[in-house]
Amino acid sequence: MTASLRVLRNLAAAFGLAACVAGVSVAGSLVVASPAAAQSSSIVVEGNRRVDAETIRSYFGPGPYTGAKIDEAWKALYATGLFSDVQVSQSGGRIIVRVSENEVINRVVFEGNRKIKDEVLEGEVQSKARGALSKATVQSDTQRIIEVYRRSGRSGVRVNPVTIDRGNGRVDLVFEITEGDKTGIKDIKFVGNKAFSDWKLKDVISTTATNWLSFLKSTDVYDPDRVNSDQELLRRFYLKNGYADFRIIGASAEMDPAGGGYTITFTLDEGEQYRFGKVDVVSNIRDVSGESLRRSVRATEGQVYNAELVEKSVENLTIEVSKSGYAFAQVRPRGDRDFEAKRINIVFVVEEGPRVYIERIEVRGNTRTRDYVVRREFDIGEGDAYNRVLVDRAERRLRNLGYFKTVKITTEPGSAPDRVILVVDVEDQPTGEFAISGGYSTADGVIAEVSLGEKNFLGRGQYVKVSGSMGQNAQGAEFSFTEPYFLGYRLAAGFDLYWKETSTTSYTPYGTTTIGGGLRFGLPITDEITLALRYNLYQREINLCDSYVQGTPWYDTCAVGVSWAIRDAAAQGATITSALGYTLSFNGLDNNLNPTQGLYAELKQDFAGIGGDVNFIRTTGDIRHYTPLWGDSVLILRTQAGYVTSWGGDQLDVLDNFYMGPNLVRGFAPSGIGPRDAAPCATTNLNSPIGYNCYNNSLNALGGTTYWGVSAEVQFPFAFLPKDIGMKGAIFADAGSLFDYGGPNTFPSVYNWNGNNVYGNANYVTCPAGSKNTAGNVCVVQNDDTVRSSIGASLIWQSPFGPLRFDYAWVLSQASYDRTQAFRFSGGTRF
Repeated sequence: MTASLRVLRNLAAAFGLAACVAGVSVAGSLVVASPAAAQSSSIVVEGNRRVDAETIRSYFGPGPYTGAKIDEAWKALYATGLFSDVQVSQSGGRIIVRVSENEVINRVVFEGNRKIKDEVLEGEVQSKARGALSKATVQSDTQRIIEVYRRSGRSGVRVNPVTIDRGNGRVDLVFEITEGDKTGIKDIKFVGNKAFSDWKLKDVISTTATNWLSFLKSTDVYDPDRVNSDQELLRRFYLKNGYADFRIIGASAEMDPAGGGYTITFTLDEGEQYRFGKVDVVSNIRDVSGESLRRSVRATEGQVYNAELVEKSVENLTIEVSKSGYAFAQVRPRGDRDFEAKRINIVFVVEEGPRVYIERIEVRGNTRTRDYVVRREFDIGEGDAYNRVLVDRAERRLRNLGYFKTVKITTEPGSAPDRVILVVDVEDQPTGEFAISGGYSTADGVIAEVSLGEKNFLGRGQYVKVSGSMGQNAQGAEFSFTEPYFLGYRLAAGFDLYWKETSTTSYTPYGTTTIGGGLRFGLPITDEITLALRYNLYQREINLCDSYVQGTPWYDTCAVGVSWAIRDAAAQGATITSALGYTLSFNGLDNNLNPTQGLYAELKQDFAGIGGDVNFIRTTGDIRHYTPLWGDSVLILRTQAGYVTSWGGDQLDVLDNFYMGPNLVRGFAPSGIGPRDAAPCATTNLNSPIGYNCYNNSLNALGGTTYWGVSAEVQFPFAFLPKDIGMKGAIFADAGSLFDYGGPNTFPSVYNWNGNNVYGNANYVTCPAGSKNTAGNVCVVQNDDTVRSSIGASLIWQSPFGPLRFDYAWVLSQASYDRTQAFRFSGGTRF
């Protein structure tokens, strides 16, 4: 490259110019001299002010100047973007080049934009300050701005670019924007769907229709990219449910000016539903048998065809073969359709692939997230065998992190034919969370919470959250920290610090104060099975009132109507619990937020007594199964059970019992099921301690050591309501029981009245009857294993203000001392 040509190139770069030929009009004509004359002619440059003449001549190069060479130079000058007009002519044996230089942009200004900030628009336009003004570029920028507004739902936007002369060849470029009203999506239609209703398919896609809640969402505006993404969501949904021949014939968007919005229409061809036929593994690798690999296959004969299970089987087989030392093995699924039987026979063929190694992994586009946070999601590294299945797995993991707007992994040739470079292109996105949530329930009253979180702390992939809550009956604070890759392993580790204080309610005649912390570890065994380990150390205290301490009169106003077991626990002061525990869970749900199919099961155990003041072993289990019924209805079956017992000869603390109510059987009050202190009134003399207690006795819940519960619920949408409303109904039937009080039975002789030991060491369970002055008259535990049952109906609303649920239940069976509550409401919001 000549020196003059380099000068022009540098000048073009300084102006921030892009090569642009299309859209520039040519004034004048090109006159070409004969080769003989042009070779001896000179080049004269006219009209240039900022660009050096020698720089312009450099585009012609040395002679001879043929017609083709001059034409090429003329096009190259236009391509610089420095000139609005270039004329080349011949006169008297000379080549005359007349140029009109483009004006320089002093600044780029946006006027009239309220809904979209300047920063967003500046990132979209190509015209920049200190760059050359190009009509073609300005026209392109105008269309870009219009497209940005259309994607935000304002298809009526108008953009008018104008220039303001600032002298000396400099201008201000102003985009005058008239935003117009928001144009939403009037309706979403599906044509050709028979297996699934419009309601169900609307739940699959992300685009929504405009309704009275549209001011709280942005998915109800027409966005071509979102519609394309919805087509992929529909395709994966149908392939997951057995429709292997499914295809989308078209997706159209029609503007209805009269209706004030777009109508999106998806035209589908569902095809037939298939099931898996014969499933086999064929290995073409000598030392690996197909039979030994079959346990890694997720698909089974007779099961509804599921493309995701095929993908997962390929991934499992690839990993299993690589463990046998064949890092270059490839697994290809081969399907054979049986159209009459509606079966797809699948054969997974395992064979040696080409020997290609990963030379290096390059991470690009990450301005905040550290490189190692991206690299640790790969199961392969630099120098390992290249395997596309494991690369796709890493790409899915990176998307699921939620740290990036976009993730794309491509390959580039390496330094040798058997080397490739993995290029990971990512774009960081904000990961901070600020939330204000509030809600109300019949159990906890009004409650509000403020939390601040960051799930990619300092770009290290760590999760940090601090929150505080204050409510009608409870208040507290919590700090959490999680490291997802502890010591470089795929092991999540974290700790929590918390404080919570509850007050007296109509369900519990006492308050509690809990302060403590815990360590936790999460280990994924498989994609569905997770083992979580934890250790908790906390101090807990029962609060009757500030003046109630050990040795004070038992009939103090704060203690009136409170069970002796609770008084005894309060008198003992704060207790410390030190407990180890684990949770083993299986998650086979199709959707964690709104499941419609699959199984979730978990087993929890906690062992307290590693230091501290209490010793117990607590075991709980919970199983939930979701089955789709007719239409969009879903059947939910749930079974739960639990057992807690003390060890080491110690009695179980009263607060370590299980307390059950609507969380076990709906229709009962919080802590309304199970053993209660139901002492009969032995006197009507309110001046005596016994009578004073009986007058205010509230039948305190004492909890139990054993519970079980079963539930069946059918959830169904309301066909007469738009799907976007998010409202559905449910009917349910519950049954369960809580029994076997495990708290203290005797109490120390510390409760005195007028200097007399009124109660002594009273036996709490076998309270003698008879004398009104006998302490046993206020020590009666009602406890049996009566089956509690109920039926009812619910209204469930996934509202913009958070999930709301209204339950109304009719109790069918109960113990005489249980407390019922027909109506229950809970809800909250987060924004």
